[in-house]
Amino acid sequence: MMPFSDEEIYRATKYNLSKISTYISSHGGDIRLLGVKSATIYIELTGACHGCAMSLMTTKMVVQEEFRKLIHPEIKVINVDGMPGNELPKNCYKEEEPIKEKRENGLINKIKKFFKL
Repeated sequence: MMPFSDEEIYRATKYNLSKISTYISSHGGDIRLLGVKSATIYIELTGACHGCAMSLMTTKMVVQEEFRKLIHPEIKVINVDGMPGNELPKNCYKEEEPIKEKRENGLINKIKKFFKL
């Protein structure tokens, strides 16, 4: 049984992502955290790793194994790559981007008003 919430797993994943992205970067790629649902971490491999024939092996044998060591042995990792069954669930835990966009838009509007643009 998983003792952590989706939010806790997300935060732990985000914290440890740089440890795993070093390996991915050595192959010309990068890794992006998309969300977490029911102890499953959803990622996207980008750069040279996106669409690579070895991306499934990289996801399972490198990324998943490292997160199992770092977070919990029951963690699963899915690379959201457009293949059937590899979709990001609609109700997974992820950080809210719109809040950041609202802040940025608010700041831009303040600057425009200040400079009367």
